Amino acid sequence: MQENSTSRIAATSVKNSSYVWGIAMVAALGGLLFGYDWVVIGGARQFYEIYFHLSSSTLVGWANSCALVGCLIGSLAAGPLANSAGRSRILFSSAILFAISSIFTGHAHTFSNFIVWRIIGGVAIGLSSNVSPLYIAEISPASIRGRLVSLNQFAIVVGILLAQIVNWTIARPVISGVPTDVLFQSWNVQEGWRWMFYAVAIPAIVFTLASFFLPESPRWLLDRGRETEARSILKNIGGESHASAELASIQRSFARQAATSIGWKIFLRPEILRVVFIGMALAVLQQWTGINILFNYAAEVYRSAGYRANDIFLNIVITGTINLVFTIVSMTLVDRIGRRRLMIYGAAGIGISHVLCALAYHEQWPAAAVLILTLCAIACYALTLAPVTWVLIAEIFPQQIRSQGVSAAVSALWVASFFLTYSFPSLNTHLGTAGTFLLYGAICLSGVLFVAKGVPETKGKTLEQIEDAITVHF
Repeated sequence: MQENSTSRIAATSVKNSSYVWGIAMVAALGGLLFGYDWVVIGGARQFYEIYFHLSSSTLVGWANSCALVGCLIGSLAAGPLANSAGRSRILFSSAILFAISSIFTGHAHTFSNFIVWRIIGGVAIGLSSNVSPLYIAEISPASIRGRLVSLNQFAIVVGILLAQIVNWTIARPVISGVPTDVLFQSWNVQEGWRWMFYAVAIPAIVFTLASFFLPESPRWLLDRGRETEARSILKNIGGESHASAELASIQRSFARQAATSIGWKIFLRPEILRVVFIGMALAVLQQWTGINILFNYAAEVYRSAGYRANDIFLNIVITGTINLVFTIVSMTLVDRIGRRRLMIYGAAGIGISHVLCALAYHEQWPAAAVLILTLCAIACYALTLAPVTWVLIAEIFPQQIRSQGVSAAVSALWVASFFLTYSFPSLNTHLGTAGTFLLYGAICLSGVLFVAKGVPETKGKTLEQIEDAITVHF
C-alpha cells in the first residue's frame, strides 16, 4: 500500500513543477547570501587587515573565523525556532539579518564593531543554512528532491562567484612592494573593502521581499493540525492525488511517532544516535576537506605558489567559475547516480588532488600546476560533497527530530568550519603549505572509508520511506 502511494506521488509530482521550483528557488536565496557573505571576506581581508592593523596570526584567524561563532549560534537556535515559528518565518528573519549586518560590517570603523557585525551576519548564515535545505526537502516530491535540495548548494556557489566577481571589480590594481603606510592611505584600504560588504545588502533585500510570500512547509502545518492549509500547498505542488497520497503518508508517520513518543529520550535510542552521528560526521567531513581554505585564504595559497597580487583576484574568479559549472553538473547526477556513490568518489578525488598539491609545493612545481590541482579539488567538491552533504542532512532525520537533527549536523559543520578557518594560519606556519594540504588529503581519504561503511543510500525514497528504513534497519 505504501509503495502504491509512493508511486502516485512520483507520478503526480511533475504536474506543477514550476510552482515547486519557484518556491525552492526563493528559499535557496538564503544559500546565495550564505555563499556571498562567507566568501566576500576572502577579497576584503587583505585590505581591512591593513586598516585595522592586524599583524598576528591569532588576530587574522579571529577576523576570518569570528562569523562562525554567529553561524553556530544561528544553527543551534534554528531547530527550536523552525519548530515553533515555522520554516518560512525563520527564512524571512535571516534575510533581514543579512541586510542589516552587511551594511554595518562595511560601516565599521573599529575592529570590535567589525567583529560584532560579522558575528551577527554569521547568525543569519546559521539560520538560513539550516532552514533553507530543510524547507526545500519538506516541500519537494521524492522524484526531484535531490535536485531541488541541490538548488540550495547551487545558490551558495552563485553567491560565492558573485562575491568573487564583486571583489575583483571593486579592488583597484595593487602595486607590488608598496610600503604598508602608503597602502593604508589607498582607496582599497580606506573604502574598497567596505563596498565589498555593502553589496550583500542588494540580494538580501530581494530575499527579504521574496521570502515574505513563501508558503509554509506542509509537514510543519500538519504537525500543527492545519490540514486544510497543508493540503492546499501540496495540491499546488502536485495536484489533488499527490496531495492525498502525501497527506496519508505524513499522517501515518505522525501516528507512529505519537505511539512511540518518549520526549527527549528518543535521542538515546541507538538508531537515532546513529543517524545523528552520521549527519554530524558528514558535516565535519565536508568542512575538513579543506576546500573552504581555497576560498577564504586564496590569496595566501596562490601567493605561496608564486602568483602576483593582481593575478590572485583573477585566479579566485576562475575557482568560483569552476565551482559553479560542476555544481550545475552535480544537479543532473544526484538523482541518477545516488548520494552515497557521489560522496565516495568526491572524497577520493579531493584527497588525491590535495596530496598532489602538497607534492607540488614541496617540489616547487610551476605555479600553474598548483592552480590546476586546486581547481581539480574544487571541481570534485562541487560535483559531490558540497551539494550532496546538504541533501543527506536534509533527508536522513526522522520527522520527529528533523529540525533538531539538521540543527545538530549544521552546528557540527560550523564548529568544524571555525577550527578549519582559525587553524589555517598556524598550520601554514608550522607545517608549511605542503604539510597542511597533506593533512587535508589524509582526512579526505579517511572519509572515503566512513562513507562506504556508514552512509545509507536515500535516492528516490520519500522522507517517510527513509524514516522507516532508519527505524527498522539501523
